[in-house]
Amino acid sequence: MAPPSAPRTEPDARPRRPRPEKKQRRPQGTDARPGTRGRGRGLPLAVAGIAVLAVATASGGVVAALTTEKAEPAASDSSRAQPPPSVPPGDPVNVATGGQVAPLRRVVPPDVLAVGRGPIPAAKIKKIATLGRVRDVAPVAGGAVQLQGRQINTFAVDPSAFRSWTPPGTAKDNGLWEALAADRFVVSPAAAEQLRLNRGMRYPVIGRTMPNLTMGGAGPLGLPGIDMLVSETSGNQMGLVPNVAILVNAPGVSPAKVVKAVTKVLGPGTNVVNLHDYQTPGDGGRPSSYLDLYKQAARQCRGLSWTVLAAIGQVESDHGRNAGPSSAGALGPMQFMPATWRAYGVDGDRDGKADIMNPYDAIPGAAKYLCANGAGRGGKQLYTAVFQYNHAHWYVQKVLSLAKAYAARFS
Repeated sequence: MAPPSAPRTEPDARPRRPRPEKKQRRPQGTDARPGTRGRGRGLPLAVAGIAVLAVATASGGVVAALTTEKAEPAASDSSRAQPPPSVPPGDPVNVATGGQVAPLRRVVPPDVLAVGRGPIPAAKIKKIATLGRVRDVAPVAGGAVQLQGRQINTFAVDPSAFRSWTPPGTAKDNGLWEALAADRFVVSPAAAEQLRLNRGMRYPVIGRTMPNLTMGGAGPLGLPGIDMLVSETSGNQMGLVPNVAILVNAPGVSPAKVVKAVTKVLGPGTNVVNLHDYQTPGDGGRPSSYLDLYKQAARQCRGLSWTVLAAIGQVESDHGRNAGPSSAGALGPMQFMPATWRAYGVDGDRDGKADIMNPYDAIPGAAKYLCANGAGRGGKQLYTAVFQYNHAHWYVQKVLSLAKAYAARFS
């Protein structure tokens, strides 16, 4: 980079030097696939109780039935679901204690969602966690409950652990996760609009019991067919099915291959969804995926293709999956050194702060840096600009090769 310090490329970054002898890490993979997820419309009219996770909801219906059991009448039923088996290693963040929410460490775009007809056995969850190239798994409880006279698909989650699995803007919204930790519920924007929900209002939520829960807020959840999150305490109270679904993150692997491998482990009767086949609507036109962020940021530099930003994002942090800090002190999804960030940082989401860890800021910051080095002029200037990002010819060649792969895939 032109300034003394520069973004680093790999999670185990070494100090940047324009040396040809710099050691190259083993490539993380060339599967061009920044996360995108599900769109849809229309909540179902019929209510079947907690037994069925509906096929069509506000954010898009791709998830099939959870279980064929019928729900008990809501009211005095005090039955509770059995506690879920222990979660296998691989949680993206440390779970907070004492009712507090752990800070966001990194974004973990889910590649595959699997939904069973009943609890997925702990042994199968652990087997999925040990599949080649699978980095993170997140088992969740779920079911369909009744809210405002309509059926809504719901996950019961630990806010500290689950926030990393949602779109970047939602993941960094501390207010939503603090509300969830306080046993309030969170919904997708589509559900909030269609059910006419108001933040701070209390609503009866009908499952096997009927607690009155307060709406804590709304934000894109990034999961097709899922429009509501509740706390694990509320989920147990309503009888949501433990470990009925699992999210899988496998960077550098074709999502179709992950679907095939997960289906083989779970067997028939489980619906396994490739989440890259869907797009989540943003919040008021705001980007809701890394793909959208790359495209938006590239527009700020005439002549710069978003595919170059996507390629750098993949090499630097695998689209936010490993945001550092590196051994050299590089931070965030685009792996900026703090000194370079002070010169090129951008407040992309206009929240009053240029946050090196926030993809809404870091990605346009990378576009600004590349543009300042002539990337928009293409050709040799583009090569030079990417070289400034990391002084290594292998790095430039890898980025430009990945950019071509993105262009071929998304053309």
